[in-house]
Amino acid sequence: MPDATSARPTTPSHPVGHVPPGPVQPGPDFDGWLPGVEQVCYGGDYNPEQWPEEVWEQDVALMRAAGVNLVSVGIFSWALLEPREGEHDLGWLDRLLDLLHANGIRVSLGTPTASPPAWFFRTYPDSRVVTRDGTVLDFGSRGMAAPSSPAYRRAATRIAGVLAERYGTHPALALWHVHNEYGAPVSDDYSEHAQRAWRRWLHARYGTLDALNAAWGTRFWGQVYGEWDHVGVPAVSPSVTNPAMRLDFARFTDAMLRECFVAERDAIRAHSTVPVTTNFMAAACPSTDLWAWGREVDVVSNDHYLTAADPRGHVGLAMAADLTRSVAGGKPWILLEHSSSAVNWQPRNVAKRPGEERRNALSHLGRGADGIMFFQWRASRSGAEKFHSAMLPHAGADSRVFREVCELGAELGRLAEVRGARVRADVALLWDYESHWAQDLEWHPSVDASHRERTEAFYDRLWRDGLTVDMAHPAQDLSGYRLVVAPASYLLTTVAADNLTRYVEGGGTLLVSYFGAVVDEHDAVHDGGFGAPLRHALGLTVEEFLPLREGESLGVVGLGDDVVPGTVWADDVALEGADVVATYDGGPKPGGVAVTRHRLGAGTGWYVSTRLDVDALAALMAPVYADAGLASSGLPAELEVVRRTGAGEDGAAVVYTVAINHAGDDAKLPDVAPGTTDLLTGDAVSGAVVIPAGGARVLRTAG
Repeated sequence: MPDATSARPTTPSHPVGHVPPGPVQPGPDFDGWLPGVEQVCYGGDYNPEQWPEEVWEQDVALMRAAGVNLVSVGIFSWALLEPREGEHDLGWLDRLLDLLHANGIRVSLGTPTASPPAWFFRTYPDSRVVTRDGTVLDFGSRGMAAPSSPAYRRAATRIAGVLAERYGTHPALALWHVHNEYGAPVSDDYSEHAQRAWRRWLHARYGTLDALNAAWGTRFWGQVYGEWDHVGVPAVSPSVTNPAMRLDFARFTDAMLRECFVAERDAIRAHSTVPVTTNFMAAACPSTDLWAWGREVDVVSNDHYLTAADPRGHVGLAMAADLTRSVAGGKPWILLEHSSSAVNWQPRNVAKRPGEERRNALSHLGRGADGIMFFQWRASRSGAEKFHSAMLPHAGADSRVFREVCELGAELGRLAEVRGARVRADVALLWDYESHWAQDLEWHPSVDASHRERTEAFYDRLWRDGLTVDMAHPAQDLSGYRLVVAPASYLLTTVAADNLTRYVEGGGTLLVSYFGAVVDEHDAVHDGGFGAPLRHALGLTVEEFLPLREGESLGVVGLGDDVVPGTVWADDVALEGADVVATYDGGPKPGGVAVTRHRLGAGTGWYVSTRLDVDALAALMAPVYADAGLASSGLPAELEVVRRTGAGEDGAAVVYTVAINHAGDDAKLPDVAPGTTDLLTGDAVSGAVVIPAGGARVLRTAG
């Protein structure tokens, strides 16, 4: 590795001047990639404003040694870029972008609007977020101002426009990065600005108070509204607040955040044709409906951090990656942030073991990411995240972490041909943010009926069985999937239910878990009772919920030779044509229906009415897979295998197999075709290929 001062970069003398508005902008159908980027993107957040300028040249020399080709800059620098309202100081950013360009490093330029300056909150104190209990959140941390504040919107779009006008055609620019992690750390706001925007939003949605009262069922508890001015935000109230109102407020919150993004994006597009993104937190920030957000960005990007307490966090990583790819409509996406080792904000921040950073990165790559980025480049000495890991840690370049960073950069440099290849999945797992919002509200039959727990359990089962999964909205076209699993579809509209029924009639296999198809889009129980909109697809309805006490369990008989345990839930099922596959042994209804199978048209609808853990789900999924024409891969435990399909130089199909061994022993990937090449070593391989303990291979095979 060269010394930090051995490759002294030069700063070009060309000025960064005024850029006139361009006539062509990317849009919802943008199908390109980052301009000028011909490798897998590799780098991270770069915050040089925290360091003297003489450190910058050391940084870029080390970046080049590590194989870094893209950095995100400016994300938290509003106070430096606009030290006083309307007064801009961009000289340091001019020098930084020119320095990066001179060293062949592309830039993802952030708008700094996730952290307004102190002067903003002093000038516009009414733009502070107010929590549901009335607490005003003040300056001193990170996070957004009240998203519906007109002053915030003006200030945010102004700084975005200033940056776009200045740097819209800068040769280093490859991507615009708007804001930072919308919805984190706060999302909903109950300020006076929110109150006014909320009423406008409701009027646009419902038109009349009669329609609003009907949708919210306000005759219950005498909540009928007679004037629009009487409609308040759903702040803390003496008892449970109207759930339909709460659900709409979640929709409103998502809409306000998205309006902020769109306003900044459009301010940028007035001056620049470079694609625009914002960094999602796909599986960790439930307040944003990413199916809607995915239509607004040019390139989908995501931030993901392992849950340190989870020894199998790599499965949660895979789920987040699959969700991000699905939001992108199958197009390649960017992992815009993950960690080189430990984070600093969990109760116990476990450091990544040797090789774990590499496995994490290659898992994202295998599941469709064409960019592998970190937070952050150089560890911060001060502030709330000074103990967060970085590509260049406090220990410096002579450290295990930085050596692994350099090794990973070199390997990603050998994988450029994987870019653009697509992942194909046979299984769809339904994921609906509105249903999640509704199921998270109070006063349901059991606090243990968690949509997240069921989704993770079914995903883990599919992961263990070696099946690649897309996440899907229940109303989208599902005809390309052999199997659709609905682990937590508490809220299911009649439109979505009809879509699922047609899917089954057309030959698909549908599996629905308990507490599904219970309410409509207004959180009202469906006419006809629990499960009514899926009665034709499943051949049943549910007469009564029979949740279990804490710690109770029941047996399920009929799934193979053994009795498997069920917990949390049972149903009193009313059959309407479905066949009984398994029954309860014990519980609130001994002998009652536990699992059913129903033939409809060319397909099959399955229903499971209790909570089976990941091991017990194996007994359920075996016959479900058989109906779908699928089977467990039979691969060794903890061997993750995912494939991307692209085209070679001659246009012929090429399959890239990413195999990652999360176990402590070597594993074998069987039946590798002759003519396969390990892209990381250049070796020809075939037959049973060894994946070393804790290691990975990326294999190229002619399709």
